[in-house]
Amino acid sequence: MAEMFGFKIITQYEKGIVFRFGRALPGTREAGLTWVNPFTDRLRKVNMQIITAAVPGQEAITRDNVTLRVDAVVYYRVIDPLKAVINVQNYTFAVSQVAQTSLRSVIGQSTMDQLLSERDKVNAHLKDVIDAPTEQPWGIRVERVEVKDVSLPESMKRSMSRQAEAERERRARIISADGEFQASKRLAEAAVVMARDPAALQLRLLQTVVEVAAEKNSTLVMPIPVELLRFFDRTAPAGPAGSSVSATQDGDALSPVRALAGRASLPAGAAITVPNRRHDR
Repeated sequence: MAEMFGFKIITQYEKGIVFRFGRALPGTREAGLTWVNPFTDRLRKVNMQIITAAVPGQEAITRDNVTLRVDAVVYYRVIDPLKAVINVQNYTFAVSQVAQTSLRSVIGQSTMDQLLSERDKVNAHLKDVIDAPTEQPWGIRVERVEVKDVSLPESMKRSMSRQAEAERERRARIISADGEFQASKRLAEAAVVMARDPAALQLRLLQTVVEVAAEKNSTLVMPIPVELLRFFDRTAPAGPAGSSVSATQDGDALSPVRALAGRASLPAGAAITVPNRRHDR
């Protein structure tokens, strides 16, 4: 009954445009109760909320000749109701078509790496491209554009997986080589320090033996340093006159270590194993 007498209600998120005999009146009607002449005027309501439009997936070839399928989402709103109603027939359909063509254009201008890793730059560029033909002539402002999904071919996915694996292997080898280089420098410095005092080398040997014995091994190999044999050689008493160690036995020459062990009085339980060298006649 109220509409029959020309009373209209405009909600808070809408604005009204009045057409009188087909001509748009200047200005817009704000939210609330308003009256229009039911015989000469027609009220057109325009939604001023932000509209979310999904851009269908577009297949295009990037700048580096890779075929991709990209989906996007566009957020826009009407800022000038008169232009949105008068200058374009269906602004929602028009924005959708502009977004699809702009998306294909941006894909062709970008590389695959940019679409995958530089989403912010691609989104900003896509927003500028879509907003250029819509804001001034149509009264529609694009608030935001987001690339939702980038679909790669299966062959490209496998190639990228191999590339990532090779890159990680390269980094691992570089780190390992760097660690060996630093360790070799430290070992060289330690060798210089141990060369100054022979006792340091013996202490290091004993420390190594302790570390090996701590791992519950059933067999422990204890090397006898040459300095210990020299110590026995210096402290051994001289033998009786005429007593000597035979230099040959069964045609084989005794090794210097065996001769030294014969002259030295070793403690009980000490043993020296000398490999037998055979000479082919």
